[in-house]
Amino acid sequence: MKIAIVGAGAIGGYVGAKLSLAGEDVTFIVRGANLEAIRRNGMKLIMEDGSEHVADKAKATDNYRLAGPQDLVVLALKAHQLESVADELHHLLGPETAIVTMQNGIPYWYFHKNGGALEGSHLKMVDPTGKISEKIPASRVIGCVVYPASELVAPGVVRHFEGERFPLGELDGSHSERVLRISECFVNAGFKAPVLDDIRSEIWLKLWGNLSFNPISALTHSTLVDICQFPLSRELAAALMTEAQTIANKLGISFRVPLDKRIAGAEKIGKHKTSMLKDVEAGRALEIDALVGSVIELARLTHTPTPQLDTVYALVKLLGKTFEEERGQVQLQRVA
Repeated sequence: MKIAIVGAGAIGGYVGAKLSLAGEDVTFIVRGANLEAIRRNGMKLIMEDGSEHVADKAKATDNYRLAGPQDLVVLALKAHQLESVADELHHLLGPETAIVTMQNGIPYWYFHKNGGALEGSHLKMVDPTGKISEKIPASRVIGCVVYPASELVAPGVVRHFEGERFPLGELDGSHSERVLRISECFVNAGFKAPVLDDIRSEIWLKLWGNLSFNPISALTHSTLVDICQFPLSRELAAALMTEAQTIANKLGISFRVPLDKRIAGAEKIGKHKTSMLKDVEAGRALEIDALVGSVIELARLTHTPTPQLDTVYALVKLLGKTFEEERGQVQLQRVA
């Protein structure tokens, strides 16, 4: 398949490298130091066993028009970055191009073909202006949940820590020819990519942990095992997850894992820093609205009280605002 990977960070680099090494025609759409490194040396992948692989046949460009129409586009950016690429994405789209979205949290397309009372509702937390929905049509989207953990350790170099599962699903639950083809492509590259009947339930299962552990870790600088083994933070995480479960249940979502088992699973991961904590330490923008704000928006749509989520959202939102102001001050000092 002719595949464009938009973004070559921890997940985009991992997915694109594996697909390229499996013989797919991969082009990374990327900028800056990553672009130069991939052009010069290919995308390097360091696996959890220490083995190193270089996808030296993968192409890289920052020009969407030059890359041209693809069979598949993988959006490997964070949710708050989608709007920044929306205007250029049409250059990658041919008549049959599918788009796999790999964002954490509630996706902008959540109410497309969901068949519920809120069918067609627009989520302002993840698509404030409506540009994403307009420029990245949900009709092209294949939903995906990202379970692997990896890290961009240098430009053009990704280290994989664990996991290989990328469940896929059509938004209407069908097993279409295109989703089966994409699943086969991913499996050939060494991933586990089952086609699910209900991709939204899988999204909620991962989000269940993200909406609780990510903000708590960002606010306390604590790892998963720290949060789970400290009684007060474990209790808070359970309260956040309980509120979220109530919302999800109203939307017709059922969880295949009990709440206690979900927390125990996070505890077993050990001294792992969440993605939001890593963003805090690196001074990057935080995924607040996709992971927490969107759930609160769903709470309002379903008339569900969320006092714990509201409190944590306010705190982590202030943290994000403080970081943004600090970054702005640093930039002004550099200009001066």
